[in-house]
Amino acid sequence: MNIQIYGRRKSFDTQKAQRYFKERRISFQYIDIEAYPPTPRVHQLFKQKLGLDALIDKDCREYEDYFVGYQSSQEAVEEKLLAHPRLYAAPIVRNGNEVTVGYRPEIWKNWQ
Repeated sequence: MNIQIYGRRKSFDTQKAQRYFKERRISFQYIDIEAYPPTPRVHQLFKQKLGLDALIDKDCREYEDYFVGYQSSQEAVEEKLLAHPRLYAAPIVRNGNEVTVGYRPEIWKNWQ
């Protein structure tokens, strides 16, 4: 099992996800999504598995600052997301080709 957690330091759901795997002694790799945004290939995997709308944090301040809600096309929204990694919802937890967004222990327990 190769778990990767893409998240932010100050995100409570990211901290809960890390705690979930630590308590079960499952090794994981934490990736700060702001410092090391997903590569285009990884972004395409996330988009394919979850959909573009699930990847965007609609509650963050940058969502309004960059007018993401007012973009007319999905391509424009995706461009903003790739340019500003703070817009990603956190945490995005990956196990190979399986991907979840948010705190989802009911799905993670089946990964073991």
